[in-house]
Amino acid sequence: MQTMEQQTIERDIRQFVIANFLFGEDNGSLKADESFLETGIIDSTGVLELVAFLESTYGFRVRDNELTPDNLDSLDKVAAFVRRKQAA
Repeated sequence: MQTMEQQTIERDIRQFVIANFLFGEDNGSLKADESFLETGIIDSTGVLELVAFLESTYGFRVRDNELTPDNLDSLDKVAAFVRRKQAA
């Protein structure tokens, strides 16, 4: 079971992606494990926008070596990355 904080993180990231990359349109089709890059939701420039959002919202710095699909290529992966950064 997810904590309220985990749900809030996932909700905030989902809302950012929908607002900035899906132009406010999500008819429930954005799956939590769906690859942003493979589906074309986010391109390389979009990754930088996502990183800027994470840094300003959660108050941590994303290092160059953390700019990987394992950290930033789906809602699930981004939320897990944020939780790891907050726990560090």
